[in-house]
Formats: sequence, structure tokens, C-alpha cells
Amino acid sequence: MEITEVRVTLRDESKLKAFANVTFDNAFVIRGLKVISGAKGYFVSMPSRRRPDGSHQDIAHPINSDMRKIIERTVLDAYERKLQNSQARILTDDS
Repeated sequence: MEITEVRVTLRDESKLKAFANVTFDNAFVIRGLKVISGAKGYFVSMPSRRRPDGSHQDIAHPINSDMRKIIERTVLDAYERKLQNSQARILTDDS
């Protein structure tokens, strides 16, 4: 399985930094991943729903740690590129 596309939408909130959609094999998409700023740096949160007891349950998630690392690294790389492009546009617009 290959990640064929990652779309990132930036946010400027204290912890939530972006939403991401990840496409696999140009055939299957998972929407609603979140880039979160945590105590140990950025991490990717899987899409989830709130349960009646107030806890959250992932509705899509990797089965093993290798796939989690691949998804997280790919999403965070796309986030960094989007952030750099956004900042470069701001600098260019200010000139």
C-alpha cells in the first residue's frame, strides 16, 4: 500500500496546527487526520468520534506501528512543506 497524496489545510490554533487527508493507492482516502502540537513536538491524531461517555474512539487507524510511522512521517513532511510555502508567500506579499 502506498500513500499517493496528502492534502493539508493549515490552522492557527494553540494545539491544532492542521487537518490532513491521506489517499492510498489513488483509490482510498482517509479524511480528518489532525496535526497536533504536543509537549514533545508535533504528532498526527487519527480521525475520531466522541463516545457517549465523553471519550474519543478512532474511526480509522493503522494496525501496526510501522504503518503509523509511515503515515505520521508523510503527513508531518507535507505539513512542513505547506507551512514553508505559506510563510514564503507571506514574505513575498510583504515585499
